[in-house]
Amino acid sequence: MPHIAIDNGLPGISGLLALRPDTAAPLGLLADALLRAPAPMSRGERELVAAYVSHLNGTRFCTGAHGAFAAAQLEEGDDVVKAVLADPTTAPLTDRMRALLRIAAEVQGRVGPVSHEAVAAARAAGAGDTEIHDTVLIAAAFCMYNRYVDGLATDLPEDPGYYAEGAKRIVGSGYGRGN
Repeated sequence: MPHIAIDNGLPGISGLLALRPDTAAPLGLLADALLRAPAPMSRGERELVAAYVSHLNGTRFCTGAHGAFAAAQLEEGDDVVKAVLADPTTAPLTDRMRALLRIAAEVQGRVGPVSHEAVAAARAAGAGDTEIHDTVLIAAAFCMYNRYVDGLATDLPEDPGYYAEGAKRIVGSGYGRGN
């Protein structure tokens, strides 16, 4: 049961965003900038980072949502998302993506600089400054989003198709309108 009254019937962050449109707007714009704007990493790869960090944080709503959003935008679909959540070291990923997920895990795991070894591994695998920057920012932002969702004990969706429907909406129109 949520810690605050969320009377709109929406689970997870969806209910919080509908409850507070004033905070929904900047949070949606941040998500759009991080996950949808033109960047060296694909939208699916960036969503995969969001899903992975959410998984590490134990935030079921965000893991389910961003896992579905990643699957909808990655050629390997749900199989790669499941493999990454199970063990990114054995998932069918490029070395670049595996190294970026290592960086994301370091950001999620503690406050402090990402290790020189993780950055060097990402660079050796072909990641540039923008990809390293974006990975760190996505991971940091999703620590915030996850704490927002779980800190208020929001509900999980009852419909198992909720995340797939959300993926259609997000892939089609993005986050900017507080979706």
